[in-house]
Amino acid sequence: MATPPSLATLYSIILGLFLACNIRRIEGRAFFVFGDSLVDSGNNNYLATSARADSPPYGIDYPSRRPTGRFSNGLNIPDIMSENMGSEPPLPYLSPELTGQRLLVGANFASAGVGILNDTGIQFANIIRIALQLEYFQQYQQRVSALIGADKTKQLVNQALVLITLGGNDFVNNYYLVPYSARSRQYSLPDYVKFIISEYQKVLMKLYDLGARRVLVTGTGPMGCVPAELAQRGRNGQCAVELQRASALFNPQLSQILQKLNSKIGKNVFIGANIQQMHNDFISNPGAYGFVTSKIACCGQGPYNGLGLCTPLSNLCPNRGVYAFWDAFHPSEKANKLIVKQIMTGTTQYMTPMNLSTILAMDSEA
Repeated sequence: MATPPSLATLYSIILGLFLACNIRRIEGRAFFVFGDSLVDSGNNNYLATSARADSPPYGIDYPSRRPTGRFSNGLNIPDIMSENMGSEPPLPYLSPELTGQRLLVGANFASAGVGILNDTGIQFANIIRIALQLEYFQQYQQRVSALIGADKTKQLVNQALVLITLGGNDFVNNYYLVPYSARSRQYSLPDYVKFIISEYQKVLMKLYDLGARRVLVTGTGPMGCVPAELAQRGRNGQCAVELQRASALFNPQLSQILQKLNSKIGKNVFIGANIQQMHNDFISNPGAYGFVTSKIACCGQGPYNGLGLCTPLSNLCPNRGVYAFWDAFHPSEKANKLIVKQIMTGTTQYMTPMNLSTILAMDSEA
């Protein structure tokens, strides 16, 4: 006589069936995020690193009014994209809450301080460099396969949306980190840009090889115009020339490489978001977007509140909604909402070859 299955086994079978049945309902909504502090939702909280945003006043306008590890006064870009898609934002991959059905929503692998290159952000010590983010993506797929099977996992990943934001730290926290940095001695700026673009291409193809089929790739903002650079390198309130030159070289080459990869694959896998133009809009004309300033950070100290970290001892503006920048490097929640609006519905001036709403509509009909 066969031994009846244990309660634990029965539970495991029922959970697997439940998740497999539910995948159809949420399959189009899985969302994976890779990159740096612009999209990190709290992974660095679990790491021994100085690149963290887990103390006040970070999160002052987040629904919980508490710091979450997001480099924002409130919501960040993945949060707002999730809202627009009608889904819950994916949890940080290192969060202990990321289990069971929460895994099917997706995961956020991003880690503040990282870049395209492994030697970017070395001063932050323990951060999840992009190669490890991709390893965790493989590990994630193994975990989900154990729940719903390999075929359904492949389907979930293939039909998911992926967001990747890299590049800014390769300049700010590498090439221009210190005068005569190792990379600036090794490469002229144009050659350095070519080098990191070629390395980025490898990262993007690895994502494709791991099953990503809709990948939204953001360029850098106008790096010389953030409060930190105005304070340290700008002259008379003007954007820092060298970092602006870096943005002007990097972003068009990134756009070209995305088109080249799509041609090679034969499909529009990679979607380019012109973050530089989105930022330029409210930097050049802040009043048109309801901002009183696009130069001074809401939280910080020194010229333009651009020196050092945002801490409980920093200057803090009373109305975050009228500042384009929250801290020395990161947009405010309101600026993030303007950026996501263009990602969702922007013209080809902002989104190449098409905006996210068009892609979601096309995919829902497929």
